[in-house]
Amino acid sequence: MAKDDNMFSDEAERLRPARMQIETTVLMSRGVESHPTELVDISATGALLRRPLGWTGEVGQTWLLDMIFGNDLHIHMEAQVARVADHHIGFSYVCIPEDKQVPLWNLLGGYADILEAWKN
Repeated sequence: MAKDDNMFSDEAERLRPARMQIETTVLMSRGVESHPTELVDISATGALLRRPLGWTGEVGQTWLLDMIFGNDLHIHMEAQVARVADHHIGFSYVCIPEDKQVPLWNLLGGYADILEAWKN
């Protein structure tokens, strides 16, 4: 039985839910702190936001995200900071409200069912 050489490499490709690039306004809030920002991309499991100036959060914190898509879709959900970079914050969803699950999947369209390769 042959080993897959990439299986143990730090450079190995992994799979993640496909990310749909879409720009919209997002209000992120935690307690009394809130920051308007922009959505960079979204997937079935999380969202990437532009890091607001002055934001001092950290990985593991839970934030409320209010995302508005056009005139008819407003998604309000809890998300946890999964990664932080100089210009972006990656969130993973903690809880998608039951009444927003179908609208989110409809927004994502085919992206909801696709996995894409990525490198660490």
